[in-house]
Amino acid sequence: MHNIAPPLHLPHPLPDPPGIPEPVDQPYCGVLHLAVDATDVDRGIFRVRETIPVTGAGELVLLYPKWLPGFHAPQAPIELFAGLCVHAGGRDLRWRRHPVTVNAFAIDVPDGVDAIEAEFQFLSPTDPAQGRVLCTPDMLCLPWNTSVLYPAGHYARGIMVDASLTIPPGWQAACALAVLDQADGTIRFERTALDTLVDSPVLAGRHVRHEALDDQVSLTIVADEPHLLGATPEQIDAHRAVVEQADRLFRSRPFDRFEMLLALSETLTGVGIEHHRSFEAVSIPGYFRDWSDNAARRDTVPHEYVHSWNGKHRRGADSWTPCFEKPIRNSLMWVYEGQTQYWTHILSARSGLWSAEQALGALAFTAARYDVRAGSRWRPTIDTTRDPIIAARAALPWTSWQRSEDYYAEGALIWLDVDTRLRELSGDTRSLDDFARIFFAAAPGDWSTHTYEFDEVVDTLNGIAPFDWQGVFAAQLTETHEHAPLAGLERGGYRLVYRDHPSAYQTSFEGVFDQIDLTHSIGLAVTPEGKIADVLWEGPAYQAALTLGTRVEAVNGRRFTPDRLRQAVRACAAGDGIELAVSHGTRHRKVQVGVPAGLRYPHLEAIAGAPPRIDAILQPLPR
Repeated sequence: MHNIAPPLHLPHPLPDPPGIPEPVDQPYCGVLHLAVDATDVDRGIFRVRETIPVTGAGELVLLYPKWLPGFHAPQAPIELFAGLCVHAGGRDLRWRRHPVTVNAFAIDVPDGVDAIEAEFQFLSPTDPAQGRVLCTPDMLCLPWNTSVLYPAGHYARGIMVDASLTIPPGWQAACALAVLDQADGTIRFERTALDTLVDSPVLAGRHVRHEALDDQVSLTIVADEPHLLGATPEQIDAHRAVVEQADRLFRSRPFDRFEMLLALSETLTGVGIEHHRSFEAVSIPGYFRDWSDNAARRDTVPHEYVHSWNGKHRRGADSWTPCFEKPIRNSLMWVYEGQTQYWTHILSARSGLWSAEQALGALAFTAARYDVRAGSRWRPTIDTTRDPIIAARAALPWTSWQRSEDYYAEGALIWLDVDTRLRELSGDTRSLDDFARIFFAAAPGDWSTHTYEFDEVVDTLNGIAPFDWQGVFAAQLTETHEHAPLAGLERGGYRLVYRDHPSAYQTSFEGVFDQIDLTHSIGLAVTPEGKIADVLWEGPAYQAALTLGTRVEAVNGRRFTPDRLRQAVRACAAGDGIELAVSHGTRHRKVQVGVPAGLRYPHLEAIAGAPPRIDAILQPLPR
């Protein structure tokens, strides 16, 4: 056997570059002055000028915010940051991007300088394919994180900022920050800490309506066209009832003022993001105009409003970080988002945004969807709390197998289980309403963030009704399972059943989200144009090798229409199938898709003689 000499020049790793300065909890040396000019709405360019005090010569590292609360993931749109120029005392200063941390910029500050000036642009996407569209000729949303650089080495709460925003003539704006003055389209806001600034977006536009829901809560609506602002008094009253019912649920407010910022647009990217004293939400243009048809989109306002308590005032300890550079960990997202999703359903019903029938339909829709998704067989729910980081909400080929942030919907079902169990254990004298009042309590005038860990959740529940809550959560969150957690349904007085017609809620869902959902019939959802939008793992369409992106051209030899597909499925005897002509790219083929039991849509059916706890849960709380 021969010894083989190793090559003389094997590669070795280079040493790691210097790290970013660690944040320290002490005030920054001065006040940042931030001016954003957002008047170039035709091109969607925000022009930023920033003055940053310094203590003397040496290296200064500036950071573009990266890990953002509400996104649960690194979301710095650094690719849209451009044109950086830095100068001081009439001299241009060179900047260097960190070789690893690409949102960090180092500047060598010369002697005799007490402040530097930075100029740059944020280039709002002009098409959704480029990212989140934040600016159109008729409206804009300014999340301040897109338009600020901040000095590394400090807690965000220790960096004070004087911010201003210039908007086009004739536009109006709303923001949770108090306005000091406004002249010639420039709004100067109150001095505030960087973490509060980033948590206080601005919504502005040409066509604006302001509604005071009470003396602390306002609803600002900005629309593509003025006629879309035409909400009826009854519609506004339903939003006012969200505020009233939240007050009766939580019994305290973790804010001094709250701005609901609601954009109605087909051009601004649809989104809902929570903040402590506001939320930014983009809904469909016909949110008010087509009110009777859009129940499936009416839950955004209660969801984002509840987050002021759950997610902002109270937040899982590993989801809080001292600055926007430290990673967020999401192990308690099933409380942050899961319980919020539960209260979303409840407040939608208690406020009148949904009827009781629509609320039951939404619950049936959620329960059935997650009951047939196979991904829970290999991946526990707790692991999906990593999905904002793993997938960043990108489209997936097999959502029902891969799973995608299931802590939202399955979390809501878990909290229904907890609520009905609390009611059962206490002889229907205690409930999750008591948990909300205790756990999310806020002292008057205190809108700071208070973190918690898992044990506090368990201890609070035990204080209401002693039980093995730790074991309940361990079983539902950390173990794989065959089906969704549906025990709360039956304990609440209902069972999941299937009928040959959709619920009113599902009809709304299909209309609003542009889908024909036949998940429980043939394991398939398609758009009205025939493009496959979802395929259930191991369902009939999966067995026929259909995938997302495939287009259905014909049904049983006749041109595809949504009604023709539904009627073909309805007409099938048990065990028969339908023939679909499909295309994907240049490939055309015909497939047989089995239809096990005709048309099947999820509904909830009352269990005779069972305590109607879900009915009680959906009832508005009295004064």
